[in-house]
Amino acid sequence: MSAKIRQARFHVEMHDAMERINDATHFDKRLYAEDIEASQAHCRMLVARNIISRQDGESIIKGLTQIREEIDKGDFTFDSKLEDVHMNIEHRLHELIGDAAGRLHTARSRNDQVATDFRLYIRRGIETIEMQLKELQNALVDAGEQHAATIMPGFTHLQPAQPVTFGHHLLAYVEMFERDRIRFANARENLNESPLGACALAGTSFPIDPEQTAADLGFRKPCGNSIDAVSDRDFALESLAAASISAMHLSRLAEEIVLWSSALVGFVRLSDAYSTGSSIMPQKRNPDAAELVRAKAGRIAGDFVSLLMVMKALPLSYSKDMQEDKEPLFDALESLGLGIAAMRGMVGDMTPDPEAMRAASAAGFSTATDLADWLVREHALPFREAHRIVGELVGIAEARGTGLEELSLQEFQKVDARIDESALKILSVEDSVASRTSPGGTSPGNVAAAIARWRKHLRA
Repeated sequence: MSAKIRQARFHVEMHDAMERINDATHFDKRLYAEDIEASQAHCRMLVARNIISRQDGESIIKGLTQIREEIDKGDFTFDSKLEDVHMNIEHRLHELIGDAAGRLHTARSRNDQVATDFRLYIRRGIETIEMQLKELQNALVDAGEQHAATIMPGFTHLQPAQPVTFGHHLLAYVEMFERDRIRFANARENLNESPLGACALAGTSFPIDPEQTAADLGFRKPCGNSIDAVSDRDFALESLAAASISAMHLSRLAEEIVLWSSALVGFVRLSDAYSTGSSIMPQKRNPDAAELVRAKAGRIAGDFVSLLMVMKALPLSYSKDMQEDKEPLFDALESLGLGIAAMRGMVGDMTPDPEAMRAASAAGFSTATDLADWLVREHALPFREAHRIVGELVGIAEARGTGLEELSLQEFQKVDARIDESALKILSVEDSVASRTSPGGTSPGNVAAAIARWRKHLRA
């Protein structure tokens, strides 16, 4: 708040601690472009409704354009004593055009002003994140296409379960990130209403046209209730929730890259571009990019919880607590964007080892279910009976320290005479993977078809 405005009501200078806790300039100055854009739209509406003169409107628009140029060039000095980005811009506008600057705030409060700016900022942030997620999906599709037939172990409980293809595994993340894009698109749609015209909380007696400012700023429509317009931060919470889920998906992939690239597993290798060394162990090769992406999930989820706790007990309409809405959102979008960029780079950078994957895919009797399915299909056994028979065979092989496919036909037939040589042919991981042709299954043909669908979808 400018000294002139404060002195009109208050007669004691603001305490230093009050000044520091009240200052938002150091973080909300990044809203300057949105603030100027919304102010120019508001000014055009005031002129169109004959609330201010055309001459004053032209001066205001010109002054705001100059301020935007000054900030873009780094020639603008933000003053923390002016509390926030809005008052800094208004103060500079007064320096440039004089008393006409004071007319800009007609029929507007900082409450609807900041709510509008914040929605514009988040809308642009969401558009950037959606684009980045799409680029990551394309990188995963590219890698999936190269490895549509590369066999790897599929896991449940982090134990070998059934063989799958590496391409199929990567496409699972494409599905996840598609849901993230949908969540962000929904958040964008929900926030796309303009608070301008709500003023402090009750609306205004001036003959404003909220439809004009909403259309001017690309909003779908004005907010329907002036109290809700200034007190709502659901749009920020929805965006943070979407960011938290997306960060969790990134973290799961990051965790797998950490496991895959370890010397104990050796499924993939990251180049020097995405690896670091040790200050004491010269042999070390650490997947720090993946580990940091994994850590960002906790930070972004914390941002979501932070704002949720700010909002949980606020009575209507606006409270100063809501000044704490911006830093979590700024941090979450920035952290998520960096995590997506790093993950996209790692997906394109990692070099899989098909032989290591193939060898691991046969571990843990991973084709046992194929034999059970064969018994059901060929001899009409109830699946539970087939499950019991194969479980007994697995126990025998495990006791001998061999794979299921290493047992002789005679040993199979001692457990169940219906098992013949045709059953043994299905125990290879290649046959197992090729047989999984059900919709959404892992067969190379399915993966190739899914790749084609995703390419068409992502191009649309």
